[in-house]
Amino acid sequence: MKRFFAFVKKEFYHIFRDYRTLLILFGMPIAQILLFGYVITTDLKDVKIAVYDPTPSEVSQQLVHKLESSGYFIVDQYLNSPSEAEAIFQKGDVREVIIFEAGLAENLVKEGKGNIQLLIDASDPNMGNLVNQYTQGIIRSYQAEMIDAPAVQGGINVESRMMFNTDLASVYMFVPGTMALILMLISAMMTSISIAREKEMGTMEVLLVSPLKPLQIILGKVTPYVALSFINAVTIIILGNTVFGVPVKGSLILLMGESLLFILLALSLGILISTAAKTQQVAMFISLFALMLPTILLSGFIFPIESMPEILQYISAIMPPRWFIVIIKNIMLKGAGITFVWQETLILIGMITFFIFMSVKKFKIRLE
Repeated sequence: MKRFFAFVKKEFYHIFRDYRTLLILFGMPIAQILLFGYVITTDLKDVKIAVYDPTPSEVSQQLVHKLESSGYFIVDQYLNSPSEAEAIFQKGDVREVIIFEAGLAENLVKEGKGNIQLLIDASDPNMGNLVNQYTQGIIRSYQAEMIDAPAVQGGINVESRMMFNTDLASVYMFVPGTMALILMLISAMMTSISIAREKEMGTMEVLLVSPLKPLQIILGKVTPYVALSFINAVTIIILGNTVFGVPVKGSLILLMGESLLFILLALSLGILISTAAKTQQVAMFISLFALMLPTILLSGFIFPIESMPEILQYISAIMPPRWFIVIIKNIMLKGAGITFVWQETLILIGMITFFIFMSVKKFKIRLE
């Protein structure tokens, strides 16, 4: 038994000396429980809305104040016309437009009823449904509190209209998100093992003594995967449209161009990982751990970014899939053009430039 306990003691020492093992044993569970605990929520927080109020009154102003004071909504802007709603949605910031009818307060007093229309961005059906429920709940609460007030003795009729996804089909959310997830994981993993494989197989020396410069070697590694990943993107779009009925309302050429841009970003990120990893196994582990969970949790694929703690919102801003999902939703579901997605496009271009620069910088011209 002494030998057995000595062996167990040795194993404990071995584990405690290896910081990577300790990180996996204790760091990963803590990180995951914190991420899941803060990210997975059905509550709304700081959702941006727009308001059209042609005849401001005490009733409409109180309703807007009640919406803002709830903590669920932030009034981002006031519209001059209901026709501005679609352009506001295409920008991607506003989730809901509240349209008060002209003379709402007077109609409540004279006719005993008034109308409010809710235009809701349902490209994310779960979010759209929550926004609708919370808004209507706040309006009902306002009526219950003010039932004895002369201005609201009548009932407020609320009509909800789901934009871009009338039936609240969940596939409208999953096809764009899955496309981003697949392209990010497959493209990054395929390239992350490329240079690591050269190191393991001992063929890196051949590349290092060749007349090729580091940038040429890196681009040479990326190029074959560009075409293969692009075929994947086209396949996903075709299946989404023909099998699941997800429309492509915007420019198909723009959609393909943005997909190619995201593929280049994923491949450049994979190359950066491969220059840092010494083995294929390490490269693949980094790709899966560092890309899969953040893409699912922090990109807005499933969980609304507005409801996350502020620190996670900042982290989300450096997640490439977040911007790509915004782009393809705007193009496919809202029919937006480059004028509405140019900021996200520039962010992707900036990330590509950064990853390629870092890859070239970290690329070692000598084997250690």
